[in-house]
Amino acid sequence: MAEASPGVTSPLLRVQGVTLQYKTTDYVVTATHRVDFDVYPSDRYVLLGPSGCGKSTLLKAIGGYLTPSEGSISLKGRPVRAPGPDRMMVFQEFDQLLPWKTVQENVTFALTASGKLGAAEARDRAGYYIEKVGLQKFAGNYPHMLSGGMKQRVAIARGMAMEPDVLLMDEPYAALDALTRRRMQEELLTLWDDTRFTVLFVTHSIEEAIRIGTRILLLSPHPGQVKAELNSIPPEALGTAAQAELETRINDMLFTH
Repeated sequence: MAEASPGVTSPLLRVQGVTLQYKTTDYVVTATHRVDFDVYPSDRYVLLGPSGCGKSTLLKAIGGYLTPSEGSISLKGRPVRAPGPDRMMVFQEFDQLLPWKTVQENVTFALTASGKLGAAEARDRAGYYIEKVGLQKFAGNYPHMLSGGMKQRVAIARGMAMEPDVLLMDEPYAALDALTRRRMQEELLTLWDDTRFTVLFVTHSIEEAIRIGTRILLLSPHPGQVKAELNSIPPEALGTAAQAELETRINDMLFTH
């Protein structure tokens, strides 16, 4: 098993024996089966597995949008029963912003609508996080004036501005071209270096999991079950033989029966 962050004994997020099911018109689909993992403060924790293994379904359950048919999910020792500002989600889709509001207004609105901050404080905090993602020059722009990558940065700024206990990211870069995707990965890591937020990141890219994660949970093909939990490699080992070896190891664990 992978190791928790040094000096940390209590998990921030605990997923215990979680089975998730949903109904179609004809039958019940089991998305995950008895999944266990713990996420600690400042973890960059990645859920990795093939399409259809229940990664996004798990993220939605942690967000409070689905109720497990078996097992439990808790945050800071309290059961997760509904969505809340302590868990903010960033989705794959670019169109997750309010099109009639500017960049500044999109981020500010999340803070005021949740009752987290008053108008003046919300504007200040929104400005801080918009600057963190490098969009201060575009604060007055509307979403239709932004590229896909910039829209994702706004969504990340909005999630970060809420200062949640954990930021939930559901394949946020999957629809981006390769160069923009790599730049966004680097920006996320720079932002993490600066703020040490806790992130739970879903991907089906082995390379992205290694680059983004400090710890990686491998899920089997449908229904998703835990195959292994691994530590990633340090940033200085990216692009070396250590990365190639870990990629091969993960690939073999996921796809060799």
